[in-house]
Amino acid sequence: MSWSLFKTILILPGTAVVLVPAAILWATGSDLSLAPLNRITLWLGLLFALAGLAMAVWTVRLFSKLGKGTPAPWDPPRKLVVHGPYRHVRNPMITSVLAMLTAEALLLESWAVASWMVLFFAINSIYFPLSEERGLERRFGEEYRLYKANVPRWIPRLTPWSPPKSEDGGRSRADAPPPSTKD
Repeated sequence: MSWSLFKTILILPGTAVVLVPAAILWATGSDLSLAPLNRITLWLGLLFALAGLAMAVWTVRLFSKLGKGTPAPWDPPRKLVVHGPYRHVRNPMITSVLAMLTAEALLLESWAVASWMVLFFAINSIYFPLSEERGLERRFGEEYRLYKANVPRWIPRLTPWSPPKSEDGGRSRADAPPPSTKD
């Protein structure tokens, strides 16, 4: 793992999923121990935690391997990633963070952490259309505008979207298959 990728994981989702909830729990006088859980809360919390973590690893890996960058503004992807979960929804990384925050709220039985999750989503609902998407349009042009017109921001498509084939009969850059991982 590169230093830039490690910093990205530590700073961006680490702040949203670890530091802010810990500060909230400290400020509200809660502790970081698991609350006495019933079976449903425990299993739901674990399901959200595993799903969120798996999605986070998958999406960061796609940005690194296919996009040749990271989710961080200081090292953005150099190629548009339209593969895996990005064929269903434009912001699966945010979905992964929301799933992990849901897990924390359930496992810690914390309305304060659940409130942070709602605020985190609200902030991103404003930030993405006003800043992130405009930057992506400048960097990737028509390729991103076509993607944006076909893939929803938050609620996933049921069927995966595929960019149209290029005029020479090949695939567009966004739809290039992932590189082989054979060792």
